[in-house]
Amino acid sequence: MTDDIAQSELKGFSRTLAELEWLLLVLVLLYFVLPSTVIIDPWSMLVAMAIYAAFVISFRYSKLFTRETQWKLAVETWAIIFFISWCVYQTGGIDSPLINLYLLVIIFSALTLGKLVTLLEFILISAAYFYLAQSSVDEGNYSILDFSEMIMTFVPYLLVAYLTSLLAADLKNAREGLEQLSDTDELTGLKNRRAFNSALQAEAKKAARYNRVFSVLMLDADNLKPVNDRFGHAAGDKLLVSIAQVVQESLRETDILARYGGDEFVVMLTETTEDRAFEVAERIRAAVENTSFSSSGERVSSTVSIGISSVADNPEEWGDIIARADSKLYESKRKGKNSIS
Repeated sequence: MTDDIAQSELKGFSRTLAELEWLLLVLVLLYFVLPSTVIIDPWSMLVAMAIYAAFVISFRYSKLFTRETQWKLAVETWAIIFFISWCVYQTGGIDSPLINLYLLVIIFSALTLGKLVTLLEFILISAAYFYLAQSSVDEGNYSILDFSEMIMTFVPYLLVAYLTSLLAADLKNAREGLEQLSDTDELTGLKNRRAFNSALQAEAKKAARYNRVFSVLMLDADNLKPVNDRFGHAAGDKLLVSIAQVVQESLRETDILARYGGDEFVVMLTETTEDRAFEVAERIRAAVENTSFSSSGERVSSTVSIGISSVADNPEEWGDIIARADSKLYESKRKGKNSIS
């Protein structure tokens, strides 16, 4: 998942948590003003509501955090757990009608914050629950039956945490699978144009921030149409797959190769100067030229034309790097193909 997508997702979770925080405060306030409610210390509960509201306002609206993170959301949910625990303590312990508010935190955490954070919060809620249960039982009359009843009452919380975590994991796997499909070229298995442009934008930001250089290669198969016409589109597809494999083998793990469309490929060479990019392009050109496969008893081969563009002195001017590389690619075509510009 790209950083921009992750931030967008976390911002959505943050908005949901904000609604949950205020909804929780409203529910507690409604319970507080209801007639015939039993509250040990009403003033203490009012102070707790005021402190909780102040925390939400300062933590969420003071702009202390420029980015959303899972741990920021986790801290907010921990504050919710402490607030619920205090309200439950003031309104009857484990017999309080507010005890089920813990489920809101468990469900939110399991769906949004992952298994580790959910486990930590479940442990915290468990400790609060058993403390409240223990304090509500007369020590002299405490028995195995009392303990068993506490366990059975708490089992639904465990089941909700477990099942919701499983559901969240299934949803995450499905989402990641869909993202991979949407970012992958079906024929070659490479990144597609959309995924490459996203990676290019991220690399450009790094280059501008850390004053780094990077280069882009645009490649075009020189004879895809003649191969399609003579041997059929299956052979043409095999040619594209063959070129993709050869180019990928000529690159580093940090470089990014994508099919840009039709018979065009694009490569992003991270931290690579124009001179070094030319060396990589020449290695690719020679490797493709020396690669072939058999179709209908004949050898099928191809060459590639390559255009190079680099971002060096001013990384912020990366916006037209694709257009410049594409222009150089067609310059190679005009020179007679199987060449580099």
